[in-house]
Amino acid sequence: MRKYSAVQEQLTWIAGFLWRVADDVLRDLFSSGDYRKVVLPMTVLRRLDAVLVDTKEAVLKQKKTLDEAGIVEQDGPLRAAAGRAFYNTSAFTMSDLRAVGSAQQLRADLEAYLDGFSPNVQDIIENFKFRNQIPTLSDADALGGLIEKFTSPDINLSPEPVLADDGSIRHPGLDNHGMGTVFEELVRRFNEETNEKAGEHWTPRDAVKLMANLIFRPVADRIESGTYLLYDGACGTGGMLTVAEETLQKLAADRGKQVSTHLYGQEINPETYAICKADLLLKGQGEEADNIVGGAKHSTLSADAFPDKQFDFMLSNPPYGKSWKTDLDRMGGKKEEIHDPRFRVEHRGDPEYSMVTRRDDGQMLFLANMVSKMKTSTDLGSRIAEVHNGSSLFTGDAGSGESNIRRWIIENDWLEAIVALPLNMFYNTGIATYIWVLTNRKEERRRGKIQLIDATKWFRPLRKNLGKKTCELAAEDIERVCAALDAFEETEHSKIFANEEFGYWKVTVERPLRLAVDLSPEARAQFRRTCREAQEEPLADAVDQAAVELGGGRCLDFNRFADAVAAAAVAGVRITAKRMRLLRTAATRDSDAEPVTRNTLRSHQSRGRSTPTTSSRTSTVEFETDPQLQDTEQVPLLEDGGIEAFLHREVLPDAPDAYHNPDSVSVGYEITFTRPFFRRTPMRPLREVGAEILETRRQTAHLYTRFLPSGM
Repeated sequence: MRKYSAVQEQLTWIAGFLWRVADDVLRDLFSSGDYRKVVLPMTVLRRLDAVLVDTKEAVLKQKKTLDEAGIVEQDGPLRAAAGRAFYNTSAFTMSDLRAVGSAQQLRADLEAYLDGFSPNVQDIIENFKFRNQIPTLSDADALGGLIEKFTSPDINLSPEPVLADDGSIRHPGLDNHGMGTVFEELVRRFNEETNEKAGEHWTPRDAVKLMANLIFRPVADRIESGTYLLYDGACGTGGMLTVAEETLQKLAADRGKQVSTHLYGQEINPETYAICKADLLLKGQGEEADNIVGGAKHSTLSADAFPDKQFDFMLSNPPYGKSWKTDLDRMGGKKEEIHDPRFRVEHRGDPEYSMVTRRDDGQMLFLANMVSKMKTSTDLGSRIAEVHNGSSLFTGDAGSGESNIRRWIIENDWLEAIVALPLNMFYNTGIATYIWVLTNRKEERRRGKIQLIDATKWFRPLRKNLGKKTCELAAEDIERVCAALDAFEETEHSKIFANEEFGYWKVTVERPLRLAVDLSPEARAQFRRTCREAQEEPLADAVDQAAVELGGGRCLDFNRFADAVAAAAVAGVRITAKRMRLLRTAATRDSDAEPVTRNTLRSHQSRGRSTPTTSSRTSTVEFETDPQLQDTEQVPLLEDGGIEAFLHREVLPDAPDAYHNPDSVSVGYEITFTRPFFRRTPMRPLREVGAEILETRRQTAHLYTRFLPSGM
């Protein structure tokens, strides 16, 4: 325990030293929110520089040999010479730059030093935009002081110990894991200090640990020795991948298995991507760093970096409530033009089943992306854990992209569980959040079932809030959630449903248009004025003649009225669509009128006069539908008797002429999370409430007398 404490103390001191560099050198040059733009890349560069010192000469010698031989592809041989996944071919080390006296020369030498790094480090430097900071530092003559701090003998970022004159260890070496811890601590401090929507780029470690346990623990006993691929499509600073890797390694080791892991990730934010890639390099995971793809042009949605890869385990916290219009523009600009096989699939006989969501929020597309990368050729298949806000449970009507994604996942029986997290769990939001757990290899007992776990009350408060984060999941809270998932039982905090319980038919209920026509002299005079303005006065003459045939007054059958007008029209006056629209202006809706049939325009054809049947099916005569009376119903897929039974019970008693078109029915899915866990609080007895009121009045009676005039 003493050794562990000493290591932690060392790491905390180093992080504090680097943190203080900002105040010592950068104050008045940068705003406090921009300190990270210098300190983070300099930390990375200094660590890489310290690691490369021992092989510097070998790299320079290899570089010279390759140049003389005219070999263009030099990355592999130079990595081999360095003994690392990165190298530097410049003539300088960072310590060499300390001796430069001229600010102008120092800037030139620093830029040459940066140019000498390997392509993977160049990628990090570019995404940190560190070269953009050099002019400001040079103009203020602060470059020398900055390099002096990072190469100070008071701090050791090298894996080798620094010895004192007597041979004792002055500063112990810093291994890759320790360096990664220091770097993560710096990132955390900068995020908290600048309130980066505090923690916009990273997910709290307690939430990540829960997610890792949710994907690994249910299959821990089935994990065999071998290689596993882990993926995060919105990897941020890489915390989820590294925690997941550590969790898998420990679970495997506890069971006597030896596993190797490969990490894959994609991140659009340039600085966050640079942090992730740098963190892996600092931890000695150069190959894993090469599997991290990112930057402003590398969005997971519009530029999938791993289109042909499948992964064993995937976890992510994608952006939610954020527009993906930029991606939509890159993918064609219109949702119907997107044919990406991740978002347009074959499902239930529909070869063009679209899962493209509204452009206001693309979080569900990240889930569809991960589902498209599930392994189908292994016994273990794939497991996924992804964080979403509440809108993913229900947003989107039947047939929308969001609903279609839910339907696709649930009807394929991939959704294992959803866990509701406590409020105020994340640094940048206090809203309700949920972890979706998916697998394409469900246990037998779970097939056709979905488990909902309410973990909103399982947390411990923080002593000090971090942004909007006011609580955290303690180890025992994570254990309670995982135990509930393992048990797969109905309890106060765990509910189990059949897949179909979340599905419904969206049924459009129609009612016929019923129009009546006022044929009084006053109404016909108004209609004539309308026809005169439209230069259709012969139509008004036909209406006058029809009124004679129909007897004037109020006609409750528009079909008959239209026939009479057509018959009375003078030669050459045909009832066109335009003239029919004029006739419609003379009509008003009337619930007592006959339904208007669709063949009213064909005035000389015979037509039936049947009224709508009380069946919800479309009657033999096609009626004009009344858009003002149109309504929709959500009929549960498990409704006994189906749509017909539902409409007979819920609709036809109030609207006997209602009907629906079976061809217009669509299927939707939404998940109502709170209702199953709602517990009604019983009302207090009136006697108890009354007694409390009387007691309150007794206790406060003296307050009234204090303000009354004396003598009262």
